[in-house]
Amino acid sequence: MLDAALIKGCTDPFLKPAVVEQFVQAVGSDDPLAITVKSGGRLILIPKPKTPEEAIEIVRKNIAGSIVRVGLTQIPAGIGIKDASELKVDLVDPCANLRMGTGMFAKILRIVAKWYRNPTSEEVFPQLFDDAVHAWRTGKFEGGSVFQAEDPGGAVVQRSEVTTENTGKGEDSLAKKPEDASIRIDLKRIEDRMRP
Repeated sequence: MLDAALIKGCTDPFLKPAVVEQFVQAVGSDDPLAITVKSGGRLILIPKPKTPEEAIEIVRKNIAGSIVRVGLTQIPAGIGIKDASELKVDLVDPCANLRMGTGMFAKILRIVAKWYRNPTSEEVFPQLFDDAVHAWRTGKFEGGSVFQAEDPGGAVVQRSEVTTENTGKGEDSLAKKPEDASIRIDLKRIEDRMRP
């Protein structure tokens, strides 16, 4: 779980704190020096860096021909950079990484919301969020690159809490929303057929 002060001071103001926490939990890491390298669909094992400088050197060595994700938000390294020497240590700084990652995720969320024609109901937000997380992981949404796409701008209605829990007190309690109801099957017709 992220520190509240880190969320308040280091995230994109577009995203609510609960959304930031859910985003980092879904795609990020607890370690600001975490580096993930994939090449040809395979995960490449790399040594765990001990310092930010060592982490950036590992990123620089692996950036050519690989997908490299870095830091708390596992932001893709090298977007918009032509030379690996341009990569800075702030990529693994917790605050800077969170600011960059949440800013990019906010843009992706706006891209997804625009595709859905900017719905105004909070009930749609979990689906928007799931699609934005999928786009973050794959780098694509509806055939286009989300990291290099232009930000459509605009607002996205967000829930204070991304996930909801059924507050029922057992099997017989009624769910407040249909999507929260447990599956119930009436077996009476089958029982009637089974009787001689």
